[in-house]
Amino acid sequence: MTETADAVKKTKSGVSPEEITIVKANGHHETFDSEKLRFSLLNSGASQEATEDVLAHLMPELHSGMTTGDIYRHAFLILKNISKPVARSYSLRRAVMDLGPSGFPFEDFVAAVLRAKGFECLTRQTVLGGCVPHEVDVVAYNEKKLIMIEAKFHNELGTKSDLKVVLYIKSRFDDIKDNVYKYGGKDRKVTDSWLVTNTKFSSTAIHYAECKNMTLVGWNYPEKGNLQDMIEEEGLHPVTCLTSLSEDRKRILLAAGIVLCSSIREKPEMLTEVLGHDFDGQEVLNEINELK
Repeated sequence: MTETADAVKKTKSGVSPEEITIVKANGHHETFDSEKLRFSLLNSGASQEATEDVLAHLMPELHSGMTTGDIYRHAFLILKNISKPVARSYSLRRAVMDLGPSGFPFEDFVAAVLRAKGFECLTRQTVLGGCVPHEVDVVAYNEKKLIMIEAKFHNELGTKSDLKVVLYIKSRFDDIKDNVYKYGGKDRKVTDSWLVTNTKFSSTAIHYAECKNMTLVGWNYPEKGNLQDMIEEEGLHPVTCLTSLSEDRKRILLAAGIVLCSSIREKPEMLTEVLGHDFDGQEVLNEINELK
């Protein structure tokens, strides 16, 4: 019989869940809200029954001082025993977070997302501005557009890209917008400047970007065409979402430039080439095929 979360009135510490104070990723404290977790689980594709199962198992374990990361890990482990596909969907945002901490794999990931959208992409480019040279994380181009992209990676979910970050990108764009660059076999000017992040933007950053006609892409901004939408629409799951690989092996794949599960699906021999000929990758391939 499934025990619903509503039936859990007390945690093991003897207090109700409404009395539990948790620590957010940005260090702020707030009262635990079971509805936020319930919404997050349902939004990841978990059924109502699975969601209540997770809450019923998790809530007795709650205690003040737990971080949102602690709660995520508990919820994920419970959900994985119920439904691995739903657990992977729930963990997708965390998987993108795990592309760090260097940030370089995130740049490669952003480039891969845009390639799937029909762009040619180069990463870590140095381009000359009117006043100074600039390091550009991703240059994306097609027949009509030449886009310079700053890929802003954050290690904490609660960290936002704020106004000063957007102002910095705008000043860079102002320095390079009048120069001519040779990409795609022809000379042309930059058509747009993007800021892409794996977290969120502050409201003032969004307001300024809209005012200046800049493009911001965050985890859930804009409402349509955000980073999560791009990943799911194109099936661009990062290798960090795989439960059949150890953390060490994920890092080895990332260091070798293998960021996407789809790359392994297309070329399975990558696993033995990078992880060693003794590595049996069948379980990994089975899991990747389930992501389709």
